[in-house]
Amino acid sequence: MKKRQLGRSGLEVSAIGLGCMGISQSYGKPMEDADAIKFLRAAVDAGVTFFDTAEAYGPFKNEVVVGEALKPVRDRVVIATKFGIDLESPGRAGVNSKPAHIREVADASLKRLKTDHIDLFYQHRVDPDVPMEDVAGTVKDLIAAGKVRHFGMSEAGVNSIRRAHAVQPVAALQNEYSLWFREPESTVMPVLEELGIGLVAFSPLGKGFLTGTIDAGTKFEANDFRNIVPRFTTENREANQRLIDALGRIASDKGLTPAQVSLAWLLAQKPWVVPIPGTTKLTRLRENIAAADVVLGPADLKQIEEALAGIEVLGARYPAHLQARVGL
Repeated sequence: MKKRQLGRSGLEVSAIGLGCMGISQSYGKPMEDADAIKFLRAAVDAGVTFFDTAEAYGPFKNEVVVGEALKPVRDRVVIATKFGIDLESPGRAGVNSKPAHIREVADASLKRLKTDHIDLFYQHRVDPDVPMEDVAGTVKDLIAAGKVRHFGMSEAGVNSIRRAHAVQPVAALQNEYSLWFREPESTVMPVLEELGIGLVAFSPLGKGFLTGTIDAGTKFEANDFRNIVPRFTTENREANQRLIDALGRIASDKGLTPAQVSLAWLLAQKPWVVPIPGTTKLTRLRENIAAADVVLGPADLKQIEEALAGIEVLGARYPAHLQARVGL
C-alpha cells in the first residue's frame, strides 16, 4: 500500500489505517479473540501498517488483542493508543490527564500491547483541569525515556493544539472527518497545516452510513453506540439518505463503491490526511484498502462538491454528554 507522512513528524504510515475500536465495542457483538487476531494479521498481510487502539476500548481488551496480533510483526507496524479517559469512574464519563495517571497508562498499555514503545500516544480528550503544558511535558518525558515515539491529540481545539505543540511537537491530531462531517476544514486544519501536524480521520465512513448499507429501516443491535447518536435517529437517517443517494450515483459512474469514493476523497484533500476506517470484515477491509489506489482529480472533486452542495446533514454526531468533551 502507498505510504504517507503524518505532517512533518517523520512518522510514516500506510495511506489507510485500521481503527480497531469496533473489534471490542460500540458496534454490536465484539469479535472473539482468535477471530480478531486472525483478522488483524490479515490486515498486515494486505498492507496496513497503522493500527489505532486505546485503553478505553473494551476497556483494555482492545489493546490486549491488538498487542497479541501484532507482536510477530511489531517491527513492520505503527501502533497508536490513547490516554486521558477516567476509567475508574465510568459512570461519570470523565477525563483524567494528570501527569501521574499518564505515566501509569503508558506503562500499562506497553504491557498489554506487548511492546517496548508506543509509536503514537494520543491524549484521548482534553482535560480542562490539567494545564496542557503539563500534559505535553509528561509525554515529552515519556519520549525521552524511549517509551513513546510521538505525541498526538484527539478532538482537541486550536488553542490546546498550539499550547501542546509549543512544549512537545504534536505529530497528529485525530478528528472525525468525512464527507458528512467537514467542520475540521474551517476549525483545525489551517493550524495543522501551519504547524506541520498530520490529521488522522476517524469515522471516515460516517460510522458506516457512507457505505450505503444503512438506511432508515436498519436495526442496530442493542449495544450499538449508534442507537444514542442523534445523527442516526430514524428521522435523520431518512433525511440524510439524500447524501448517500448522490454519493452512490457518483460511485456507480466511476465503477467504485461509496466507501471507496469517500476514502479517496479524504486522501485527495491533503497529503497529510490519513483515514482509519474500522471494520471487522475482511471483504470490507479489502474494499477500503483499494481506495488508496483511487486517484480523484480536480474534475472528480468538483463533481463531488457540486453533487453534495446544498445537502444539509441532520443530527449531531455525538449525544450531548460526549459532545461536551470535543474541541476544548
